[in-house]
Amino acid sequence: MQPDETSLHVYLSCSDAPGAIGWLQELGFATTARQDGEDGRVVHAELRLGHAVVMLASSDAAYDVPPLKGVSTGAGAYLATPDVDGLYDRALRAGGRSVFPPEDTGWGTRRARVLDPEGREWSFGSHRPGQGRTG
Repeated sequence: MQPDETSLHVYLSCSDAPGAIGWLQELGFATTARQDGEDGRVVHAELRLGHAVVMLASSDAAYDVPPLKGVSTGAGAYLATPDVDGLYDRALRAGGRSVFPPEDTGWGTRRARVLDPEGREWSFGSHRPGQGRTG
């Protein structure tokens, strides 16, 4: 792999990995790989939406998900999308919880935030990170 081919992907351990896969599929992600163990647990799965890839597996321990404090858990995934409103609506219909609804920012972008069914933070926005100023 060349340095210009470096990419970053989200990896999650989920107490309900099949449920997490279903939630992501409701957002529009397609499952591109899935390996289940003999015990029915998800050993590894990969889901893709555009250039975004999420890898996940069934948790092997009782991990703590940081609680929401104000409008953030302190960490989360950010999905850059031209359809902030649509992604937000699909996330809520699939069982996500609103942190804040779609809004226009003072720097010229649109954004929204939800918690997935396990309480993880997902932000949706029209800003494309790594391409300079936000507005």
